[in-house]
Amino acid sequence: MSSLLSVNNLKVQFATKNTFATAVDDFSLTIDAGESVGLVGESGCGKTTTGLAIMRLLPGNGKIAGGNVVLDGVDLATLPEKEMRHYRGQAVALIPQDPMSSLNPTTKIGRQIGEGLRIHSGVSEAVARKRALEVLEMVEMPRPSERLDQYPFELSGGLRQRVIIAMGLVCQPKLLIADEPTTALDVTIQAQILDIIDKLRSELNMGLLLITHDMGVIAGRTDRVVVMYAGKKAEEAPTLELFDSMHHPYTQALLASMPNLENTTKHELASISGLPPNLSRVIIGCRFAPRCAYATQQCRDQDPPLSVNGGRQYACFHPTDGPLPVVIGSTASATASLTAGNPNLVTVEGLVKEFPIKAGLVRHRVGAIHAVSNVSFTIREGETFGLVGESGCGKTTIGRMVVGLEHPTDGQITFDGDLVSARKYRPKRAELRQRQMMFQDPYSSLDPRMKVREILAEPLVVQGEGKKADQEARVNELLLQVGLESWAAERFPHEFSGGQRQRIGFARALALHPRLIVADEPVSALDVSIQAQILNLMKALQKQHKLTYVFVSHDLAVVYYMADTIGVMYLGKIVEMGDAESVFRQPAHPYTQGLLDAVPVPNPVEARARRGRQVTGELPSSVNPPSGCRFRTRCPRAQGLCAEVEPLFQDFGANHKAACHFPLQTPVTIGSKTFSGS
Repeated sequence: MSSLLSVNNLKVQFATKNTFATAVDDFSLTIDAGESVGLVGESGCGKTTTGLAIMRLLPGNGKIAGGNVVLDGVDLATLPEKEMRHYRGQAVALIPQDPMSSLNPTTKIGRQIGEGLRIHSGVSEAVARKRALEVLEMVEMPRPSERLDQYPFELSGGLRQRVIIAMGLVCQPKLLIADEPTTALDVTIQAQILDIIDKLRSELNMGLLLITHDMGVIAGRTDRVVVMYAGKKAEEAPTLELFDSMHHPYTQALLASMPNLENTTKHELASISGLPPNLSRVIIGCRFAPRCAYATQQCRDQDPPLSVNGGRQYACFHPTDGPLPVVIGSTASATASLTAGNPNLVTVEGLVKEFPIKAGLVRHRVGAIHAVSNVSFTIREGETFGLVGESGCGKTTIGRMVVGLEHPTDGQITFDGDLVSARKYRPKRAELRQRQMMFQDPYSSLDPRMKVREILAEPLVVQGEGKKADQEARVNELLLQVGLESWAAERFPHEFSGGQRQRIGFARALALHPRLIVADEPVSALDVSIQAQILNLMKALQKQHKLTYVFVSHDLAVVYYMADTIGVMYLGKIVEMGDAESVFRQPAHPYTQGLLDAVPVPNPVEARARRGRQVTGELPSSVNPPSGCRFRTRCPRAQGLCAEVEPLFQDFGANHKAACHFPLQTPVTIGSKTFSGS
């Protein structure tokens, strides 16, 4: 029986100024009906290009230079463009990485979903709208009939992703290509989206190509895995076999780079040194050899052939055979916190932030967004305080208030003994430099018209820090500290990769020797290998410069690796807080447990066992939050009391407290101390 999809010896090239860059080279892949195949690797290794080549959606300078793409007996690679249009969207559909840039902001959701059906089947507007409603119900869209007449900007990221899936399913394709479908989503929404894709694949007997860099997603959602590196296949195996015994060092390195909640101790993440090769140049030998701990002269001289052993394939002269990830490019080291006796650097008390909603000709206030509601915590000097929760829960708003970019509506923030949150507070220049921000998207936060040298020197110039020669020396020192060469100073932000831009953003935050850095989702969009480099770097420089961090993230595995103390936020409130080990090993609040259950783990058995245990539903509106406990509308333990009375904090250990009427753990009594609500 032939496969639904058969990609054979695919070669894809892109024309550059002087030559051709071979992005995919001699790559083969098969997918059966109803099968889920994961395609995993770092950015730039050819995953997305492979998906676009199957769809025949390569950019103008790209071309299929060899091989074939056979879908259900038809070679898509050789079809004239006019015939290919009949297959694209109907027989094979694509879920792109960024739903916001893929949706037309001026067209209503219902019309966008039905467009494919109108084009391929010639149905009427009414029939297309009816089908759009059906597929919205299939993807479990809340209030689907209302969404038909909404625009993309009116939906959250998770709802927009559901719309994209619905668009792909409207013509009932035989093959679905999902390109990083959950990269920028919260872990709870990510789990919901992946559950929907799994369910629909099974119900429709649809083949799935799941493109991702997350080994945890691969472990829990695929039948078979293909590992891709620098345009070529490095390894292929059934998912259970691959995670039980990885043969290629690159596969092991990807797994070792992941922060993992299953680890019993924290250690330095194993990052992969160096970068993938330049594919516009002729490559001799194994493409992974310059970054591989096992490479020999044979690896540098010869390209290893693809060895086939049953259902397993690997391209390596020195294959390994073990289930444990191998540390490549780093040495494990203890990272236990030593800050317990340090003085408090930041104190937040009763913090409230509301954004007014105005309407009418005179723009009078008609309501408010309750972004932060009565939040209190302290941060010791040299400590990392992790703020974790879904998007829209107020994490970033707190971070911006701590560094002074936003003023609180109520409450106060004290930094090193000074009340810095008062509107009349006018800090001196020397005080401003002590609190810095590391933004989520370094590309949009770096001036595209300035070279890196100017970007890093700007705060030094504003603060009058030394003469020009001193400033240039400081710029070179900063680049060295964050692992960049001196030549980087003469380039513009667009000339760097995402990981390199994040290093530049970190260098910018370090420029004035701050005491506190608020890091807002600093690694959310990075590959696991680059993420490991950035996290290790942040830890090393924290120790070197005695930095204090507020680390904002929705990725609990990353927060566990970085943080000493953790505050779990839900809809403007902290619902659980304590030391990292207590919160993650013995969570007391059902929301915390739901977040933990949603984290993809690189263990196929454990990942499959967790399905259905994560938090479900959408975050309620912060304009009109639920009464009593704000989590009650999504809580499996909620009872009548939860709607009537706001829960108070209870102790669950010396440094662990949570606000829940029906907690997962039994509260303990510590003296006579009581806490007010969060």
